[in-house]
Amino acid sequence: MMIITCTRRLQFCAGHRVYGHENKCAHLHGHNYVAWITAQAEALDAVGRVIDFSVLKQQIGTWIEDHWDHGFLYWGEADKEVGKILTDMKTKAYAMPYNPTAENMAHYLLTHVAPLALTGLGVCAVKVVVQETENCSAEACL
Repeated sequence: MMIITCTRRLQFCAGHRVYGHENKCAHLHGHNYVAWITAQAEALDAVGRVIDFSVLKQQIGTWIEDHWDHGFLYWGEADKEVGKILTDMKTKAYAMPYNPTAENMAHYLLTHVAPLALTGLGVCAVKVVVQETENCSAEACL
């Protein structure tokens, strides 16, 4: 059986800190992130696509823009001090259910965001890559 997928590249800027990190990433800092969302369907549509690329951008890119882009990601459970500071500053912030590493961000997009964003469209996300810098990326796959 042949498997056909399509991938959409999405860019966003966000700050984070890796709670408990042993080096400089323990400090507040930011990245120009790139996320690749790979979708798969049981069959191609009448046009011959898994899904139109613009639909992936609209569905998942809009979620990223609304929640993460130009905001600050932090581990809501463990990093309550940063959460309070961000709230007091009225800064756009997103409390992650776990440490906001590139690995956890890819996992969250794949297992939480994409399933909700793609509901009813006949496709599912099967892989998400989050690139934190030109040299560093993390991948989550189903």
